[in-house]
Amino acid sequence: MVVINVITSTLLVPGYIDTEEMVRIAEFKANLNPDIPYALLGFNPNFFMDDLPYTSSRHASEALEAARIATAVLRNIRLGNVQLFSNAYWPKT
Repeated sequence: MVVINVITSTLLVPGYIDTEEMVRIAEFKANLNPDIPYALLGFNPNFFMDDLPYTSSRHASEALEAARIATAVLRNIRLGNVQLFSNAYWPKT
């Protein structure tokens, strides 16, 4: 048995990562190995990208649902650093 010491994540940057993008990323990951842990991370608008908002709770929930529905095989997917999520904006659905 081969043990893979890999964890993957996607930073949910508002305006850059939408549900369509999440579907493509999830499908790619599922084809590699559906057991690799996967975290969807909230965006913190500091440093060079301070003109963007924090990731909204709705954006994160929709991204998580899109990834789950797209593949139905990703076994270890979760939302990370949820303390950064806000309700400051509502992305287009």
